[in-house]
Amino acid sequence: MVRIRTSAYDEQREAILSRAARLFAERGYPATSMNQVAEAAGLSKSTLYHYYRDKYTLLVNIVEGHVSKLELLVDEVAGENLTAEQRLRELIRRFVEEYSGAQHAHRVLTEDVRFLEEADRERVVVKERRLVAGFAQAIQQLRPELDAASLSKPLTMLLFGMINWMFTWLRPDGGLNHEAMASVVADLFLGGVPAVRPPALVPLSTSS
Repeated sequence: MVRIRTSAYDEQREAILSRAARLFAERGYPATSMNQVAEAAGLSKSTLYHYYRDKYTLLVNIVEGHVSKLELLVDEVAGENLTAEQRLRELIRRFVEEYSGAQHAHRVLTEDVRFLEEADRERVVVKERRLVAGFAQAIQQLRPELDAASLSKPLTMLLFGMINWMFTWLRPDGGLNHEAMASVVADLFLGGVPAVRPPALVPLSTSS
């Protein structure tokens, strides 16, 4: 007979992932044991295995789950009737907001993705490329001529450089919260994009 999963079962799985993500972020994936995850989740080790068969499964679910949520945000914003600037601002706002509640999962993504097996890592990379494409398309809408100079993706990566590592220095008890910083990042980026000029192409040197 097929076992029907209840909402309580799914909630417990999410709670376990949250505890595991924190441990992986603080201790590192290799140094964290299933015993420690079970203790952090307030479960026996045998009960933990009822939800996740091993530590690697936890890692896959944390990383892929985090990227999938970000991918969904990109799709949601793309489906809204927004101008190019509004789309970029909304993408930045939603990503920073998501990061504010998923700092541990985001650290695991940035630091422990290297422990994924090739097939799992490639699946995550494909999702990450879709995130980049979503931002790059918004930049292309804002300044189409930059796409001709192949600058949409580099500008997207510069933007991610501002928001992806915010968790390393922004403190929740500080004077600025994530909502305020999202607005700052959007103003800084959108204020700078109009000033970007496609660089002159430098011819490749040839040896005689």
